[in-house]
Amino acid sequence: MSLLKVTVTQILKEKSSSVFSVNEDCTVAAAVAAMNQARVGSVLVKRDQQVVGIFTERDVLVRVVSEQRDPAKTIVRDVMTAHFKSITKDTPVEDAMQLMTDRRVRHLPVLENGRLLGMISIGDVTRWLLLANEVEVDNLRKYVFSEYPG
Repeated sequence: MSLLKVTVTQILKEKSSSVFSVNEDCTVAAAVAAMNQARVGSVLVKRDQQVVGIFTERDVLVRVVSEQRDPAKTIVRDVMTAHFKSITKDTPVEDAMQLMTDRRVRHLPVLENGRLLGMISIGDVTRWLLLANEVEVDNLRKYVFSEYPG
């Protein structure tokens, strides 16, 4: 299965459609509690059902802990990443991997005309790559060790 031909749609099909989000007015403490409960490293931040940012573990470390802000009083809108990268369902997996590597991000929202379709993580991409490699190895093994049909 060539990476050049596979889009993010394939990854979205094989994972949970759950995308966790918080309202931009919630506190950092509430957002972190939601992240911990869902066992995720980021949540999307919404205003009136529109995605306006992403709040990640890195945001907590850099903009809250390092600046000694009180998580119970700090509002997510003030410490989220507002200028985040997103992709579409038609983005090739290879391009998504490159974007994650270049931007040093672990989560990419998948948007289509401003509408949220899902989110992929570096873990999702890694899992998908492992499965794709297993299929390729299995196909090569069958080719090499089977009798030649001609």
